[in-house]
Amino acid sequence: MIVDDDADDRELMGEAIQQIDKSIGIKYAKLAYEALDMLSRPENSLPNLILLDLNMPRLSGNQFLALIKKSERLRSIPVVIFTTSRLESDVEEAKQLGAFSFLTKPSRYSELVDMLRKILENNWKLMDQHH
Repeated sequence: MIVDDDADDRELMGEAIQQIDKSIGIKYAKLAYEALDMLSRPENSLPNLILLDLNMPRLSGNQFLALIKKSERLRSIPVVIFTTSRLESDVEEAKQLGAFSFLTKPSRYSELVDMLRKILENNWKLMDQHH
């Protein structure tokens, strides 16, 4: 699941993931509260990974992260913060809230593909350990 209020960033991340593995299904949410609504519906399957932007209106990435980590049903989903922020305080807060990883959005598409490939490979290893 990609949660980002920037349409271009959502599209680029989606394209990069599809380039890595076309079989990966992607759910998109423009805003954190929309993602929370999608995740809270029992009829929806849960994602294996959430790519989350920090700076969003109404409900920030860190507020969203705090809410899902309090949920019995959602807390085990790895959340990777993917943001333009380079602030150490943002990194620390995200880690304290339970983020799996914190990455700064790269400026080049090839770097994005490489970053996402590493994240997905690590996530697949994690999932194999849990099954």
